[in-house]
Amino acid sequence: MGDIAKVVLMPGDPLRAKYIAETYLDNLQQFTSIRNMLGFTGTYKGKRVSVMGSGMGVPSFSLYASELFNFYDVDAIIRVGSAGGTMDHVKMRDIVIAMSASTDSSFARPMDFPGILAPSADYSLVSQAVQAAKDLGIMEKVHVGRIFTSDYFYTLYDTHEILRRTGHLCTEMETAGLYLTAQRYNKRALSILTISDHLFTKEVLTAEERQTTFNEMMEIALETAWHNA
Repeated sequence: MGDIAKVVLMPGDPLRAKYIAETYLDNLQQFTSIRNMLGFTGTYKGKRVSVMGSGMGVPSFSLYASELFNFYDVDAIIRVGSAGGTMDHVKMRDIVIAMSASTDSSFARPMDFPGILAPSADYSLVSQAVQAAKDLGIMEKVHVGRIFTSDYFYTLYDTHEILRRTGHLCTEMETAGLYLTAQRYNKRALSILTISDHLFTKEVLTAEERQTTFNEMMEIALETAWHNA
């Protein structure tokens, strides 16, 4: 339990977790490599922070998040990932701080909520991330609002125009699972995303660029983690 910090950054790609750890953390210790889902703990500005891959999709992310919250006494998880832009004002490499995540996933169904359960971020983490972006001088490329989490990478139906019409900034595959898991266990969560492709302009970053060039997003997440470590 002591090998993992109270706050964990979670990119989907375990190699991105390794990049974050080796680039930003001191006193580095690897705490897991099971199934090549790499996890590391180190210090950022003197405070302990962990970073670990989550895999792709709600089931994978929620599995790791549930275990971190329940078995390792983690207080907060911050997702750092990529997303596809939907709105015209959301540009490539812009950063989205997700206040809430609409979803087509049935993940919340077993929670037996009498209505539609809204997957939402922790407000204090949202506020701290916004302040970190301001302090880093990059707020002009940061957007705060609702996003869409899909179970489908290759969609069976075209939701793109609906997402634009309803003001969703981007689409990805994990955030709703994280937020619902945090709500289930009364924990805290936030998702910070970098736009790696755009559903309408058809622009796209390479796999290598997605893995290693999202530094501004990572710095916002690390500053937010530092305030909660």
